[in-house]
Amino acid sequence: MQTLERSFYFSLKDYLKERYGKRVQKITVALPFTCPNIDGTKAVGGCTYCFSGTRPAHLEPHVPLRQQIEEGIKRAKERYGRNILFFVYYQSYSNTYGEKDYLKSIYDTALEFDEVVGIDVGTRPDCAPEWVLDLLESYILKGLEVWVEYGLQSANFRTLRFINRAHGISDFVDAVLRTKRRNLKVCAHIILGLPFEDQEDMLETGKLLASLPIDGVKIHPLHIIKNTKMAEQYLRGEFGVLSLEEYAKRAVDVIEILPPHVVIHRLTGEVEPERLIAPEYCTYAKKQEVINAIIEELKRRNTHQGAKIPFNR
Repeated sequence: MQTLERSFYFSLKDYLKERYGKRVQKITVALPFTCPNIDGTKAVGGCTYCFSGTRPAHLEPHVPLRQQIEEGIKRAKERYGRNILFFVYYQSYSNTYGEKDYLKSIYDTALEFDEVVGIDVGTRPDCAPEWVLDLLESYILKGLEVWVEYGLQSANFRTLRFINRAHGISDFVDAVLRTKRRNLKVCAHIILGLPFEDQEDMLETGKLLASLPIDGVKIHPLHIIKNTKMAEQYLRGEFGVLSLEEYAKRAVDVIEILPPHVVIHRLTGEVEPERLIAPEYCTYAKKQEVINAIIEELKRRNTHQGAKIPFNR
């Protein structure tokens, strides 16, 4: 049965159901990684919006990886039943920023579970040397689907500098093209509503993604988390955040120009209420409200994913 979302955009849920014929759940794991803009290799302090505080107990890096996966599988089966498959999602920080033997060991762990059909590796575009991509590609031959998630956030170099990304747009483009020379799938992360960006800036970020051979995208509204550099700037009144109505409009601007085959992994971001400063809709409880607002905007415009692709592909 086609979901409501499938009428307007190609969601990750629909992609996985079409590919595997059953529910596929991501198991998020945490490992003791860092980033080159945290450890001083390229910068210090990390991205200004990044929060590095406490996590749920099962997502603490000191918990053995195998245990994190086992507990994730157990929780999902209790909630959704036993007829379910899994991806292991290496999420926090840059999960390719390490020694080869260590990276191989953590990716190999996913192979120990028969229900795991894929891995999803979050990283930065400047943390994808050829040997890392070769290693990731090797897991395809071992039967896994492999996604690499690259944070772009914005196609405006001034914005990237302001938020201390410490990489350029060319780094992102290069990483995408090199990754796609293999059979790896690429998911790009962008944030809408970044400081001092207007509608045209956000649209240009979407156009860059539409011009590249990406397979998926995560679209997030800017949200301000306590105890971050960006929180200090926001509380001083240096910039604001998008209202839900504004965010829905900007998200639809991007959805319209994405090719229909691009899988939309996310359309919002969620934070525990006690950690969130703004906007109030970026909580787990309001996730569906955000998605509904985007669908209503798609309906209002009588539009859908790919309706305004800006390039001949």
